[in-house]
Amino acid sequence: MAYRLGELLLREGLINESQLKEALEYQKERGGRLGSIFINLGFVSEEDIAEVLSKQQGVPAINLSKFEIDKSVLNIIPEEHCRKALIIPISKIGDTLTLAMVEPTNLMTISEIEFMTGLKVQPVIAPESAIRAAIDKHYGTTSEVEIKKTFEEFQGEFGTDESIEFLTEEEEMNIAEMEQEAERGPIVQYVNNLIKIAVEKGASDIHIEPYEKKLRVRYRIDGILYEQQEPPYTMKDGIITRVKVISKLRIDEKRVPQDGRIKTKIKLANGKVKEIDMRVSTLPTLYGEKVVMRILDKEQLRLDLTQLGFEEESLEKFKKAIKRPWGIILVTGPTGSGKTNTLYSAISTLNSEDTNIMTVEDPVEFNLYGINQVNVNEDAGLNFASALRSFLRQDPNIILVGEIRDFETADIAIKAALTGHLVLSTLHTNDAPSTITRLINMGIEPYLVASSLLLVVAQRLVRRLCNKCKEEASYPPKALIDVGFNPDEVKNLEIYKAKGCAACNHTGYKGRVGLFEVMEISEEIKEMIISMASTSELRRKAIEEGMYTLRMSGLEKVKRGLTSIEEVVRETVKV
Repeated sequence: MAYRLGELLLREGLINESQLKEALEYQKERGGRLGSIFINLGFVSEEDIAEVLSKQQGVPAINLSKFEIDKSVLNIIPEEHCRKALIIPISKIGDTLTLAMVEPTNLMTISEIEFMTGLKVQPVIAPESAIRAAIDKHYGTTSEVEIKKTFEEFQGEFGTDESIEFLTEEEEMNIAEMEQEAERGPIVQYVNNLIKIAVEKGASDIHIEPYEKKLRVRYRIDGILYEQQEPPYTMKDGIITRVKVISKLRIDEKRVPQDGRIKTKIKLANGKVKEIDMRVSTLPTLYGEKVVMRILDKEQLRLDLTQLGFEEESLEKFKKAIKRPWGIILVTGPTGSGKTNTLYSAISTLNSEDTNIMTVEDPVEFNLYGINQVNVNEDAGLNFASALRSFLRQDPNIILVGEIRDFETADIAIKAALTGHLVLSTLHTNDAPSTITRLINMGIEPYLVASSLLLVVAQRLVRRLCNKCKEEASYPPKALIDVGFNPDEVKNLEIYKAKGCAACNHTGYKGRVGLFEVMEISEEIKEMIISMASTSELRRKAIEEGMYTLRMSGLEKVKRGLTSIEEVVRETVKV
């Protein structure tokens, strides 16, 4: 049958003789299904194979992402068997079971299911990834199933005594007992799977939050928090202690916040091994320590400036500024808006053997080859300001300061810029023009701001519409004009909205894209800064000179079908 698939694809003109030969040799050397080999080698898509098999065998093809399966049907075949055979039952009418299969001609699997269920099997065809996604959606991911088993094990071992009264005050537990609790099998298994699922789902953060009688677990995916299956409350201390143990934090200290790191290798469901760094923060709350684990996945770090979401004109301004020999470039926005990614992309663009680049960060998020990176250590007296002073004795060309938090750091950064260094840093402001006011309010003289500042970038992240399920939307012209579209362009706009499918976990969104407001400090704006112009006056002038506001950048993404109006309105304001 395997060779027949090759012949079918050949006959349809989807592959050539040399590709068939290469795939067969690959299969002979390493094994595996020929269909998967064709896909992995990039010769055909899953949809191509499904379409060819459907046509040749007279078996209907099905779009599983649009099919809701009744739970009673799922119970007919065990989840483990579905994963092994790459099948999923989708409906039962009378004594006929409709079965989605990757290989609908596999008579052995059909006979086995008929024998197991006592039903007649009617096969339909679906791509492998769609079947795996449907299994994960309806049965739960492999790791989620393991977590469920862990809960059952834990409750079987320790019981679920409903008469226990949970107290608001935490009882003292000695360190030996805490370590013993954290090393228990179910606790270790739970924490491992919690991290594994988060990485598989593309989460950026894991939140573990203790309440009076509940331990809430949430993942932040594409900027939005989603609640996960709740672990038994009796696992609370063990879970939190386990996280503290692997992140090398003091487990006997529960009264003050702590920060730690975890470095681990994770084998994902698809067999791929990922190396992941995590930043761990604990915070004492009323009912115990809240834990947030920030997942730093190097594969998610985009260092190509053209891939971040800059409009063409804005990108040209940014590239021009980072190539200047001296001055300050500031990137502003709230926590989690992608500022670090933008700065890393900039210094990666500038990284060469004839340039000395130094960074001071709190903490260093990703290691970049060829760049000297320093971690802030407040306990040892190494803060942003003291590191900056030391940098100036290290002959740098380019300096990246993680954040300008106070007058001292701002003052040294400006002096560094005025003495021939390019300085890049971040600041927490809502938009680009208000950055000027913020620096002046910190105590920096307006003439120093005007003479050192090259460019300010304000940014936000919005969710990308899922390309597989987004659908065209219709809005009243007045509503489109109200959000900021030009009345002349409203008639011919093609706008899309979120729908939801298996590929995007039924959210309608997959991944994120940046909105950018790039304000160049022109000669006219310098004069306005010196004369203490207001933020609104600076904004008007910058727009007049061609600055896209965050809202304008968002509407450009809407016009290109990258995001929805709802996302842009949620993250930006009309000015």
